[in-house]
Amino acid sequence: MSDDYARRQVDSPKAASLLAARMRLKNRAVCAAIAFLTVAASAHLFAQTDPASEPAVLAVAKVLPAVVNINTERVVKRTVRDPFDEVYSQFFGYNRFRPREIRQTLQSLGSGFIIDPAGYIVTNQHVVERAADLKIHVTAHDGKTYRAHYITGDDKTDLAYIKIDAQTDFPFINLDDISPNLLGQTVMVVGNAVGYGSSISRGVLSAVKRNITVDETEYKDLVQTDAAINPGNSGGPVVDLSGRLVGIASAKMAFTPQGVPTQGLGFAIPADVVRDSVNRFKQVAMKQGKLKSSPAPAESSSVRVEKLFGIQLQDLSSELSDALGYLRGRGVLITAVEPDSPADDAGIKRGMVIYRVNRSDVSSVRQVEESLRSVESGAKVDFAIGVIRARGQNHELAALSLTAR
Repeated sequence: MSDDYARRQVDSPKAASLLAARMRLKNRAVCAAIAFLTVAASAHLFAQTDPASEPAVLAVAKVLPAVVNINTERVVKRTVRDPFDEVYSQFFGYNRFRPREIRQTLQSLGSGFIIDPAGYIVTNQHVVERAADLKIHVTAHDGKTYRAHYITGDDKTDLAYIKIDAQTDFPFINLDDISPNLLGQTVMVVGNAVGYGSSISRGVLSAVKRNITVDETEYKDLVQTDAAINPGNSGGPVVDLSGRLVGIASAKMAFTPQGVPTQGLGFAIPADVVRDSVNRFKQVAMKQGKLKSSPAPAESSSVRVEKLFGIQLQDLSSELSDALGYLRGRGVLITAVEPDSPADDAGIKRGMVIYRVNRSDVSSVRQVEESLRSVESGAKVDFAIGVIRARGQNHELAALSLTAR
C-alpha cells in the first residue's frame, strides 16, 4: 500500500495504523541521523579545541625559552646636609658641619630576549642604561640567573645590546624571520609584567607608524596594540601566532597629554627597526672587540619534508615539551601544514608530533631529513604521528602512509 493511498483512506483503521507505523520509523531514522551527526561534530570540535594545539600556545612555547627577566643595580652617590645646619647658616653665614655623602642603590626590572645562541640580548635602553657600568642580572626561563654586561645602546631608538657572561648555547628568537605586521593580526606580549615572570597578554595590532610622547620622552614609528603592556614588560618581545617578532614592548599610554585616562594603548618598537639596530650594534661590538663568535645553532631546516609533504618542523626541546605537556626526548613538532598538501589531505594538523619515519624513530629535524634523503616524488613513506603526553596520559598515535608529491 502506498503512502498516498493510505492518506486518502484515513477512514480505514488498518490504513491509519499502517501510516502511523511508517511515520514512527521515519522519525526514528531522522533522530538517529541527527544524533550521529551531533556526536561526530562534537568529536571534531573537541579535537580542534585541544589547548595544546592552539596556535597561541604553540607560539608562546616557541619563544618563551628565549625571554629573560633583567634586574639592574646601580649605586648612586648623593651629598646631603643636616636641615638644621641649613637654618644655622642663614643666621651665622656658615655651616657648622661638612655635607655628608650617602650611597643609594637603585634597582630596576625589565624584560629582554636572546637573539643569538651565544647569549646576546636585545632590550630597551631605558631598562639597562643606568647599569651600563655596574650590575646586570639576567634570569632565564628555566630559572637560572646569569651575570651580563652592557655592550652598547641607542637613546634615539631606546634599544640596547647586552650579553650573558656564560659559555653555553641558548634558545633564541630569529631576527631573520620577522612578522609582516598587518593591521588586525593577533599579537602577544611576553615578559616580566610587574615582576611576574613569563607573563602573557594578547591583543591585536591596532596601528603602525605611531609617534608619541610619554614622560617627556619622544618615540617615533611605533606599532600600536591593545595587548596589555605593564611595568616590567619593557624590552620584552611582542610576537605573532607563528612566534615571529612583531616588536619590542616599549611604552604604555595611561593618560593623554590632556590628562584623559586611556585603555588599550600600548606601543612597541617595530621588528624591522630592532633588526637594523642589532646589525649596527654588532658592528660597534666588533670594533670594541666585544663581539664573540656565536656557536652554530642546531640544524632546524625542514626543506625536504616541506617540499615532499607540505610539513614544516621544529626540534622539540625539553623546554618546549614541558610547555606543551608532551613527553620529553621523543619526536619532532609540526609547526605548519601547507593547505592541499599530502599532509593536509591526510588530516595532519599543526601541533602534532612525528615520532617515526618508515622504521626509524626520530627526535630531531635533521633525523627526519636524513630519513627522507633518498625519497623521490611518487614514493610512499610511513609515518607515526600524533601526541604522547607526559606521565603516560592520553596517547594519540596514528600510522599514516603519505605519497610524496
